[in-house]
Amino acid sequence: MNTFFLANTPLFHGIKEDEIKEMLSCLNAREHSYRKDEVIFRAGSSVGEIGLILSGSVNIVVNFYWGSSHIFGHIGKGQVFAENYAAIPGKELICDIVSCEETEVLFLNMRNMLTTCQRGCAFHTRIIQNMLKISAQKNLNLSTRMMHTASKSLRERLLSYLSEQALEHGSTHFTIPFDRQQLADYLAVDRSAMSNELSKMQKDGLITYHRNEFTLNEAAHDE
Repeated sequence: MNTFFLANTPLFHGIKEDEIKEMLSCLNAREHSYRKDEVIFRAGSSVGEIGLILSGSVNIVVNFYWGSSHIFGHIGKGQVFAENYAAIPGKELICDIVSCEETEVLFLNMRNMLTTCQRGCAFHTRIIQNMLKISAQKNLNLSTRMMHTASKSLRERLLSYLSEQALEHGSTHFTIPFDRQQLADYLAVDRSAMSNELSKMQKDGLITYHRNEFTLNEAAHDE
Protein backbone atom coordinates (compact mmCIF):
# COMPACT_ATOMS: atom_id res chain seq x y z
CA MET A 1 0.00 0.00 0.00
CA ASN A 2 1.30 3.42 -1.00
CA THR A 3 1.04 5.23 2.32
CA PHE A 4 2.81 8.29 0.86
CA PHE A 5 -0.06 8.70 -1.60
CA LEU A 6 -2.66 8.16 1.13
CA ALA A 7 -1.01 10.76 3.37
CA ASN A 8 -1.61 13.32 0.62
CA THR A 9 -5.33 12.59 0.21
CA PRO A 10 -8.03 14.68 1.95
CA LEU A 11 -9.14 11.69 4.03
CA PHE A 12 -5.70 11.06 5.58
CA HIS A 13 -4.52 14.68 5.61
CA GLY A 14 -2.37 15.42 8.66
CA ILE A 15 -1.82 11.74 9.51
CA LYS A 16 1.69 10.29 9.33
CA GLU A 17 2.53 7.30 7.14
CA ASP A 18 3.32 5.00 10.06
CA GLU A 19 -0.01 5.97 11.65
CA ILE A 20 -1.81 5.25 8.36
CA LYS A 21 -0.30 1.75 8.27
CA GLU A 22 -1.71 1.13 11.74
CA MET A 23 -5.11 2.55 10.78
CA LEU A 24 -5.52 0.43 7.65
CA SER A 25 -5.75 -2.70 9.76
CA CYS A 26 -8.18 -1.03 12.15
CA LEU A 27 -10.38 0.04 9.22
CA ASN A 28 -10.39 -3.44 7.60
CA ALA A 29 -8.85 -1.95 4.44
CA ARG A 30 -9.10 -3.94 1.21
CA GLU A 31 -8.28 -3.15 -2.42
CA HIS A 32 -10.20 -4.03 -5.56
CA SER A 33 -9.71 -3.26 -9.27
CA TYR A 34 -12.48 -2.49 -11.78
CA ARG A 35 -12.72 -2.38 -15.55
CA LYS A 36 -14.13 0.64 -17.40
CA ASP A 37 -17.92 0.98 -17.04
CA GLU A 38 -18.08 -1.63 -14.28
CA VAL A 39 -20.64 -1.03 -11.53
CA ILE A 40 -18.93 -0.76 -8.14
CA PHE A 41 -22.06 -0.18 -6.03
CA ARG A 42 -25.55 -0.60 -7.44
CA ALA A 43 -28.68 1.38 -6.59
CA GLY A 44 -30.85 -0.43 -4.04
CA SER A 45 -27.94 -1.93 -2.15
CA SER A 46 -26.70 -0.87 1.27
CA VAL A 47 -23.01 -0.44 2.07
CA GLY A 48 -20.86 -0.38 5.16
CA GLU A 49 -17.67 0.78 3.47
CA ILE A 50 -16.48 3.92 1.77
CA GLY A 51 -14.29 3.80 -1.31
CA LEU A 52 -11.10 5.82 -1.78
CA ILE A 53 -9.90 5.96 -5.38
CA LEU A 54 -6.26 4.93 -5.73
CA SER A 55 -6.26 5.29 -9.53
CA GLY A 56 -8.86 6.04 -12.19
CA SER A 57 -12.21 7.69 -11.48
CA VAL A 58 -15.92 6.97 -11.04
CA ASN A 59 -19.24 8.61 -11.87
CA ILE A 60 -22.30 8.79 -9.65
CA VAL A 61 -25.16 7.80 -11.97
CA VAL A 62 -28.86 8.20 -11.24
CA ASN A 63 -31.09 5.92 -13.34
CA PHE A 64 -34.73 6.88 -13.87
CA TYR A 65 -37.68 4.50 -14.16
CA TRP A 66 -38.29 5.31 -17.83
CA GLY A 67 -34.76 4.42 -18.87
CA SER A 68 -32.82 7.69 -18.94
CA SER A 69 -29.96 8.48 -16.59
CA HIS A 70 -28.04 11.49 -15.32
CA ILE A 71 -24.51 11.80 -14.00
CA PHE A 72 -24.84 13.36 -10.58
CA GLY A 73 -21.14 13.66 -9.83
CA HIS A 74 -17.60 12.67 -10.73
CA ILE A 75 -15.09 11.30 -8.19
CA GLY A 76 -11.40 11.35 -9.07
CA LYS A 77 -8.13 9.94 -7.76
CA GLY A 78 -7.62 10.50 -4.05
CA GLN A 79 -11.29 11.23 -3.39
CA VAL A 80 -13.87 9.11 -1.56
CA PHE A 81 -17.40 7.95 -2.37
CA ALA A 82 -20.43 6.34 -0.65
CA GLU A 83 -19.56 7.90 2.72
CA ASN A 84 -23.08 9.28 3.33
CA TYR A 85 -24.70 5.89 2.78
CA ALA A 86 -22.06 3.98 4.74
CA ALA A 87 -22.62 6.30 7.70
CA ILE A 88 -26.32 5.28 7.92
CA PRO A 89 -26.68 1.50 8.52
CA GLY A 90 -29.14 -0.09 6.11
CA LYS A 91 -29.56 3.04 3.96
CA GLU A 92 -30.06 2.00 0.34
CA LEU A 93 -28.23 3.75 -2.47
CA ILE A 94 -30.40 5.69 -4.94
CA CYS A 95 -27.64 5.71 -7.55
CA ASP A 96 -25.06 3.51 -9.25
CA ILE A 97 -21.35 4.12 -8.77
CA VAL A 98 -19.65 3.27 -12.05
CA SER A 99 -15.96 3.27 -13.04
CA CYS A 100 -15.12 5.71 -15.87
CA GLU A 101 -11.89 3.89 -16.69
CA GLU A 102 -9.73 1.15 -15.23
CA THR A 103 -10.00 2.02 -11.55
CA GLU A 104 -8.46 0.80 -8.32
CA VAL A 105 -10.34 1.38 -5.07
CA LEU A 106 -9.38 1.10 -1.41
CA PHE A 107 -12.41 0.17 0.73
CA LEU A 108 -12.54 1.19 4.40
CA ASN A 109 -15.04 0.17 7.09
CA MET A 110 -17.11 3.23 8.00
CA ARG A 111 -18.28 2.02 11.42
CA ASN A 112 -14.68 1.48 12.52
CA MET A 113 -13.77 4.90 11.16
CA LEU A 114 -16.47 6.72 13.14
CA THR A 115 -15.83 4.81 16.36
CA THR A 116 -12.77 6.10 18.17
CA CYS A 117 -10.47 3.41 19.44
CA GLN A 118 -10.03 2.78 23.17
CA ARG A 119 -6.78 4.73 23.23
CA GLY A 120 -8.53 7.82 21.83
CA CYS A 121 -5.52 8.36 19.55
CA ALA A 122 -5.17 11.75 17.91
CA PHE A 123 -4.88 10.39 14.38
CA HIS A 124 -8.22 8.58 14.71
CA THR A 125 -9.87 11.82 15.74
CA ARG A 126 -8.18 13.54 12.81
CA ILE A 127 -9.66 11.20 10.22
CA ILE A 128 -13.16 11.91 11.59
CA GLN A 129 -12.48 15.64 11.24
CA ASN A 130 -11.24 15.08 7.70
CA MET A 131 -14.40 13.16 6.82
CA LEU A 132 -16.52 16.05 8.09
CA LYS A 133 -14.61 18.47 5.84
CA ILE A 134 -15.04 16.14 2.86
CA SER A 135 -18.80 15.95 3.44
CA ALA A 136 -19.02 19.73 3.71
CA GLN A 137 -17.11 20.16 0.43
CA LYS A 138 -19.41 17.71 -1.33
CA ASN A 139 -22.42 19.70 -0.16
CA LEU A 140 -20.84 22.77 -1.73
CA ASN A 141 -20.23 20.82 -4.95
CA LEU A 142 -23.90 19.83 -5.03
CA SER A 143 -24.88 23.48 -4.65
CA THR A 144 -22.57 24.32 -7.55
CA ARG A 145 -24.23 21.74 -9.80
CA MET A 146 -27.63 23.16 -8.90
CA MET A 147 -26.31 26.57 -9.91
CA HIS A 148 -25.20 25.21 -13.32
CA THR A 149 -28.59 23.64 -14.03
CA ALA A 150 -30.72 26.51 -12.69
CA SER A 151 -30.80 28.36 -16.01
CA LYS A 152 -33.23 27.35 -18.74
CA SER A 153 -30.72 28.50 -21.38
CA LEU A 154 -28.39 25.78 -22.64
CA ARG A 155 -25.65 28.33 -23.35
CA GLU A 156 -25.85 29.73 -19.83
CA ARG A 157 -25.60 26.25 -18.35
CA LEU A 158 -22.48 25.55 -20.39
CA LEU A 159 -20.88 28.89 -19.59
CA SER A 160 -21.66 28.45 -15.90
CA TYR A 161 -20.00 25.04 -15.82
CA LEU A 162 -17.00 26.03 -17.96
CA SER A 163 -16.43 29.19 -15.93
CA GLU A 164 -16.45 27.16 -12.73
CA GLN A 165 -13.92 24.74 -14.25
CA ALA A 166 -11.67 27.64 -15.26
CA LEU A 167 -11.73 28.95 -11.69
CA GLU A 168 -11.05 25.47 -10.28
CA HIS A 169 -8.05 24.96 -12.59
CA GLY A 170 -6.82 28.54 -12.18
CA SER A 171 -6.60 28.91 -15.95
CA THR A 172 -8.81 29.71 -18.95
CA HIS A 173 -7.41 26.55 -20.57
CA PHE A 174 -8.43 23.32 -18.86
CA THR A 175 -9.55 19.72 -19.31
CA ILE A 176 -12.96 18.64 -18.03
CA PRO A 177 -13.53 15.14 -16.55
CA PHE A 178 -16.53 14.35 -18.80
CA ASP A 179 -17.01 13.17 -22.36
CA ARG A 180 -19.92 14.67 -24.35
CA GLN A 181 -22.60 12.28 -23.12
CA GLN A 182 -21.42 12.56 -19.53
CA LEU A 183 -21.40 16.36 -19.70
CA ALA A 184 -24.91 16.35 -21.16
CA ASP A 185 -26.07 14.06 -18.35
CA TYR A 186 -24.39 16.24 -15.71
CA LEU A 187 -26.07 19.40 -17.04
CA ALA A 188 -29.37 17.55 -17.63
CA VAL A 189 -29.56 18.47 -21.33
CA ASP A 190 -29.85 16.69 -24.67
CA ARG A 191 -26.47 15.64 -26.05
CA SER A 192 -27.17 16.66 -29.67
CA ALA A 193 -28.50 20.05 -28.63
CA MET A 194 -25.50 20.57 -26.38
CA SER A 195 -23.03 19.62 -29.13
CA ASN A 196 -24.72 22.06 -31.50
CA GLU A 197 -24.57 24.81 -28.89
CA LEU A 198 -20.87 24.17 -28.25
CA SER A 199 -20.23 24.55 -31.99
CA LYS A 200 -22.17 27.83 -32.01
CA MET A 201 -20.25 29.08 -28.98
CA GLN A 202 -16.94 28.31 -30.72
CA LYS A 203 -18.14 30.03 -33.89
CA ASP A 204 -19.15 33.07 -31.82
CA GLY A 205 -15.65 33.20 -30.34
CA LEU A 206 -16.70 32.39 -26.80
CA ILE A 207 -14.75 29.16 -26.48
CA THR A 208 -12.21 26.97 -28.24
CA TYR A 209 -12.32 23.24 -27.67
CA HIS A 210 -11.07 19.86 -28.83
CA ARG A 211 -12.59 16.77 -27.26
CA ASN A 212 -12.63 17.56 -23.53
CA GLU A 213 -10.00 20.35 -23.62
CA PHE A 214 -11.51 23.84 -23.45
CA THR A 215 -10.32 27.43 -23.58
CA LEU A 216 -12.54 30.29 -22.45
CA ASN A 217 -11.99 33.31 -24.67
CA GLU A 218 -12.35 36.97 -23.70
CA ALA A 219 -15.72 37.19 -25.42
CA ALA A 220 -17.17 34.74 -22.88
CA HIS A 221 -16.82 37.39 -20.16
CA ASP A 222 -19.37 39.56 -21.94
CA GLU A 223 -22.07 36.89 -22.00
